[in-house]
Amino acid sequence: MRERAGVLDYGRQWWVRLWLLCVFIFLYAPIVILVAFSFNDSKRNIVWRGFTLDYYGKAIANSPLIEAFTNSLVIALISTAISTVIGALVALGLWRFRFPGRAVLEGLNALPIVIPEICMGIALLVFFNRIGWPNDLFWPLNLGPIIIGHIAFSFPFVAIVVRARLEGFDRSLEEASKDLGASEWQTFVRITVPYMKPGLVAGALLAMTLSLDDFVITFFTSGPETLTFPVKVYSMVRFGATPEVNAASTVLIAITLILTVVAMRLQKPEKAA
Repeated sequence: MRERAGVLDYGRQWWVRLWLLCVFIFLYAPIVILVAFSFNDSKRNIVWRGFTLDYYGKAIANSPLIEAFTNSLVIALISTAISTVIGALVALGLWRFRFPGRAVLEGLNALPIVIPEICMGIALLVFFNRIGWPNDLFWPLNLGPIIIGHIAFSFPFVAIVVRARLEGFDRSLEEASKDLGASEWQTFVRITVPYMKPGLVAGALLAMTLSLDDFVITFFTSGPETLTFPVKVYSMVRFGATPEVNAASTVLIAITLILTVVAMRLQKPEKAA
């Protein structure tokens, strides 16, 4: 009697591989085309006219684009630092302690990940308008509301990554440290934090990637004179996709890809090694 194929055995079927290939082509072909046409020597950007790097030079010489990229970088650095600290503390508290309302706190921590991003952007917009938040925070960059929005969106991702790292921690190491005379703070700094380090770095890189790529929350929380890189690229695309837009988008894709790969490798240090 012929045995029934298991779930993992279906991956060996030719039609499954063909289907997966079609899905990957559908998902990534537009990105490949965008990157390829960023080197296209044509203003119309419709047909291939030849290879050139001129549009990368034009993108670098575009001062509003560079200003927008600088704003995005400042936002990403500040929000990543704060998100990493908050996310690490939340992960440590949920992993170590048992207290009333812990399940509710876990659900609230996952809420920014679950709800649609546009809903969170509108909620932040209404919140800032309601409290009359001063948009001149971090003057003259006017980046305060955007940074707060990115922190609220990013720190749950950091908490999830760090907590996943802590699940494999041996609590007896802390007990041994205390038995040898170390204080609570010394144990935390010399035992717990080094073990958390790969998760902290991976969570920070993930938070930075989310901040650099974010458009929806930034669009709803930015002021009229504040411009970030994704919003600037969107405004350029409204007048047509040019090789200069493709070049700027390619740079952002490259940065995001590098940060994502590093974060994934740091989450599995044993395999990475």
